[in-house]
Amino acid sequence: MRTDSDALPQTLAWIAVDWGSSNLRAWGLDKQHQVIANASSDKGMLSLTPDEYEAELLRLVGDWLPANGHIAVMVCGMAGARQGWLEAAYLPVPISLDQLSHGAVMPRLVGGQLRVHLLPGLSQTHSAAQHFDVMRGEETQLAGLAAEAPDFSGRVCLPGTHSKWASIESGAVTQFTTYLTGELYQLLANQSVLKHSIGSDALNELACRDAFIAAVSEIRAAPETFSSRLFGLRAQDLLDSRLPMGNTRASVLSARLSGLAIGLELAGACQSLSTDETVTLIGNPALCHRYHLALNALGFQTHHVEGDTAVLAGLRLAHQALTNNAERAL
Repeated sequence: MRTDSDALPQTLAWIAVDWGSSNLRAWGLDKQHQVIANASSDKGMLSLTPDEYEAELLRLVGDWLPANGHIAVMVCGMAGARQGWLEAAYLPVPISLDQLSHGAVMPRLVGGQLRVHLLPGLSQTHSAAQHFDVMRGEETQLAGLAAEAPDFSGRVCLPGTHSKWASIESGAVTQFTTYLTGELYQLLANQSVLKHSIGSDALNELACRDAFIAAVSEIRAAPETFSSRLFGLRAQDLLDSRLPMGNTRASVLSARLSGLAIGLELAGACQSLSTDETVTLIGNPALCHRYHLALNALGFQTHHVEGDTAVLAGLRLAHQALTNNAERAL
């Protein structure tokens, strides 16, 4: 989607970009940090070489730009990865989320219309209390949460292909853990023996929702049975006469597989979480709703922050920090 107007080059103040592995999203903002334009493409990191990034960004936002001067561009995500435009090295935790801009790097550009900053990800090294881990992109969403509530403390979950659970203390990330849940589900559903039984589920259907919640509770209580319960899905498809037939049968089994995968994640992530703590979910509404149902089934309350809202707030925070630093240097 693109929003264009004749006045856009006169009102554009800076550009926010979330550049992932598969997609690129850009927002044009005015001096009050309000979105006045947006655009997206499927040219993520996996489809670009370093010398193609500038051209792709200009293709997307070129008609937003004024005739003279340059526009600041704040970029988070995989464009700053080692395989991306230019590596923005990981910053180690613990780190205050208002300091992400300290690790920003600037790629060399051919043209003079843009001034690009690539934000870093976060890293965690092994110790008695934690293990090796990295994130890139999610830290900006966490910064968006901190931008709205600088003293925020609590547990945050960012569901996705690789779900992140972060511990925040007074606006700083102290530790985090990644779970391969989304990718694991896709591998099992599409490349294992379960592909003969799994369809697509809809948790607004009562049978699917019940199967999902039951699976979450079962596997949280006995995570060591995960592998055997996976094969049990195939056996259930072959033997269970109580299951509905046709597409509904595959949908119910899909919901159960999703519940087993997410439930296994929660068995680890919620191990030290008390039920009087609220888990903040950041991400797209559909996936966060799935985690909301799972967490509620285990007795936990949740609060949802929409993913685009968080990433924009985080990019605003980084842009303001760089602007303030530049003004102090004058």
